[in-house]
Amino acid sequence: MWHRFLTGASSYSGSIDHLIFLIAGIVGFWFLIAEGALFWFTIRYLKKEGKPTSYVTGEGNRLMLWITIPVVLIVLCDIGLNIADTFVWVAIKQDLPPAERTVRIIGQQWSWTFQAPGADGVLDTADDIRTTDDLHVLVDTTYHFEVMSRDVLHSFAVPAFRIKQDAVPGRTITGWFRATRTGTYDIQCTQMCGLAHGMMAGRVIVETPRQHNAWLQQEAAGKGSLAVREAEPTRSEAAVSQLAEAKP
Repeated sequence: MWHRFLTGASSYSGSIDHLIFLIAGIVGFWFLIAEGALFWFTIRYLKKEGKPTSYVTGEGNRLMLWITIPVVLIVLCDIGLNIADTFVWVAIKQDLPPAERTVRIIGQQWSWTFQAPGADGVLDTADDIRTTDDLHVLVDTTYHFEVMSRDVLHSFAVPAFRIKQDAVPGRTITGWFRATRTGTYDIQCTQMCGLAHGMMAGRVIVETPRQHNAWLQQEAAGKGSLAVREAEPTRSEAAVSQLAEAKP
């Protein structure tokens, strides 16, 4: 039911969503139990005239059960959650499926640069395509991505894919995704990286094979987004320029 309200556009977005709802459900259940018991005891044992207050030490066997049973149940729930999130973590962060294509993602203050394979589908060849702020990928294709930073700590995040990966200066970090729905999705930097951090946005454009081939041909002809962006400032560059002009 919740899928009507959440956009999930990668092969593992559903696994992360289910894990979050599982955690919320279990935590919410125990929260309602605890708050319900608190209000019930508060009302049940209100001060009454002529009735002395009883002192409860909690040392009797019956009273100890009220402490032991809930603690055991909560620990079992916690173990279950740890097992569930370990499976999700291993599937996403540890077990990388074979790559059909690879892209390179470079963060810098305050924009994203992407290097994608050209018509040959292989990275680091003569027909590679470099773009700023826009990443074009094929739907239903497994991508490996290499994330790096030119300056400070950034974090590459695509909420619709449920991806969040830090970009650390001096390191190349590999991850993967498989987009399952065509469309345009936001890219964010989720690590405070300086003055224009909030302006460091981009887009992932997920395309059908026909759309992607048309884009490749357009780029090869020199009429793609890179040529346009060389003539005009990027959104991030424009934002930085405006901030600089606003300084006294």
